Amino acid sequence: MATLLHDPSRISPTLTQKLLSLNWALVALIIIVATIGFGMQFSAANGNVDPWARLQMIRFAISFIGMFVVAMIDIRFWRGTAYIFYAFALLLLVGVEVAGTVGMGAQRWIHIGPIRLQPSELMKIALVVALARYFHDLNPARIKNIFILIPPLIMITLPAVLVVKQPDLGTAVLLCAGGFVIMFLAGTNMWFFAALTVGLGGAVYAVFASKGQEWQLLKDYQYRRIDVFLNPALDPRGAGYHISQSKTAFGSGGSFGEGYLQGPLSRLDFLPEKHTDFIFTVLGEEFGLAGAIALLVIYVLILLLGLGSTLRIKHVFGRLVASGVCMTFFAYFAINMAMVMGLAPVVGVPLPLISYGGTSMLVLLFGFGLLLSAQIHGQVAFPRRGSML
Repeated sequence: MATLLHDPSRISPTLTQKLLSLNWALVALIIIVATIGFGMQFSAANGNVDPWARLQMIRFAISFIGMFVVAMIDIRFWRGTAYIFYAFALLLLVGVEVAGTVGMGAQRWIHIGPIRLQPSELMKIALVVALARYFHDLNPARIKNIFILIPPLIMITLPAVLVVKQPDLGTAVLLCAGGFVIMFLAGTNMWFFAALTVGLGGAVYAVFASKGQEWQLLKDYQYRRIDVFLNPALDPRGAGYHISQSKTAFGSGGSFGEGYLQGPLSRLDFLPEKHTDFIFTVLGEEFGLAGAIALLVIYVLILLLGLGSTLRIKHVFGRLVASGVCMTFFAYFAINMAMVMGLAPVVGVPLPLISYGGTSMLVLLFGFGLLLSAQIHGQVAFPRRGSML
């Protein structure tokens, strides 16, 4: 039996077997969340399918088909293309720096023909896949060696620096967090994380100490976001407007909400960015605390089903990819929900499958496709070909 499990030439499952072994509960929950998103986009447009709901449904259909295609392809293929995927995403980030499109004060998008992409979203998954490949190929006996951390730290730092320059500090932090989670799950020396904690504490102190100095580490608007997060009343008509309106609308929903299409603040356009970053506020205003908790429960179920799949995956690459996708998904919804309720600073993090946006939906469903592929093809523990590293 052990020989069979480690035999890479073992016959791959048929398409029928793959479909039967698919995590259909996870797929169903993804469809449910996306359907809620369509309804919220319809509501945000005051009961119209345009300009957001129709396009959101088209994007989901395309991305959903793509998720199935990715899931049906053997996870070993994705392992083989991991570094190419990472290099492509990094090249797109460089392209943003050179010839990116500016929107809402930041240079975060790039046009490839008729397609408009946000490469920083793509990098969230590309980094997970590349780090999973690195640690899969690593000799287990060397995992505690501090010097083996140099390549993954470089892989994390390069895109993070490019994203900070856009500027998009929130996404850069998410990239670093996702990378460090993979390193932790791979079994990296705990002394590294102890040093990292101390370093982060020093960095936070330096950020606040540099305010107003010639060597100021953050831009003025980023400091305003922090100040407003700590006290929204400082600038209720300026930097604090978004969060003040969001908290008012969310709180007005009460226990069961104002009713679908009945939210007064979102209907009268008092709520900015209501179809993207603050779509959760629209849901809270219309369906109240009950609706918000219901969505949170669905998200948690998706997370648990995804993490549960890692227990059945027999190779390091698949386990790390599945775990990384789950942690990325968790960061999306946890940060967005905390942000709109005033529990975190306002950053550009979409609510998964609910917020309007093509790149984030495409990347997230691609990530779930990788997770499903790892689960379907995870019964064969393929060899760690780079174990001499």
